[in-house]
Amino acid sequence: MLLVTGVSGALGSLVAERLDGRDDVVLGTRAGLPGTRRLDFDAPETLPEAFAWVDTLLLISAGHGEDDTVVTRHEAAISAAERAGVRHVVYTSLSGDGDHLTYALAHRWTERRLRHSTALDWTILRNGLYAELLTWIAAPDADNRITGPLGDGRLAAVARADLADIAVSVATDPASHRNRVYELVGERPLGGADLATALGATYAPGTLADARTAVAASGAAPFQVPMLASTYSAIAHGFLDGTGVESDLRTLLGGREPLDALDVFVQAVREG
Repeated sequence: MLLVTGVSGALGSLVAERLDGRDDVVLGTRAGLPGTRRLDFDAPETLPEAFAWVDTLLLISAGHGEDDTVVTRHEAAISAAERAGVRHVVYTSLSGDGDHLTYALAHRWTERRLRHSTALDWTILRNGLYAELLTWIAAPDADNRITGPLGDGRLAAVARADLADIAVSVATDPASHRNRVYELVGERPLGGADLATALGATYAPGTLADARTAVAASGAAPFQVPMLASTYSAIAHGFLDGTGVESDLRTLLGGREPLDALDVFVQAVREG
């Protein structure tokens, strides 16, 4: 039996769609909605029942929170999996070039925790940042200007749908991917000027300080301000353009062409 966590999130919902109707798959949600098991990492008492009869766990990162919160959630999930007799955990992590991001620590901690487990096999899917994320950090303003401080940097963005396809493929055949780490970054890095040209907009990058102020004023949670600022900074300074990363994206897509991240960005912006 395969258990999928995080199905109310953006990536998890796509995974759930692809697995719909399979009798060897169960979905976990905080609320325990009809057709799902209640699975709340912040309520460890829900985990033993949620993990019953599960052989493979697709652990979609619970990455929205401070590091100690996310680590506590992942520790609860992995420990419960070990106690329940789960054999294999597939974890959606962060690409290897993302260590300059403030949210990398919890991912690397979780990878280390899985490697040190004596009870579990594991597979780590190091996902690149979503092409859809660019609609949050580099969408045109009311004057049709992209002002996100991306500098001259580029992002090797990945379509979320491609990552969902890979997660399903790996989690439904985990033995073929035992104790493997896969890097899943895009093949064509995108810069601010590329995004602006595709939309007929102007690229006029602002400063990191301006971006931090704007994010803080938007009502974002305190931990989200450094998260977004570090994302801008890592892109602007050339750490997320895929240089030096040997991507497994095309291989795990069965050799098919990855979705064009620029097309995904443009469509997401136009759909609002």
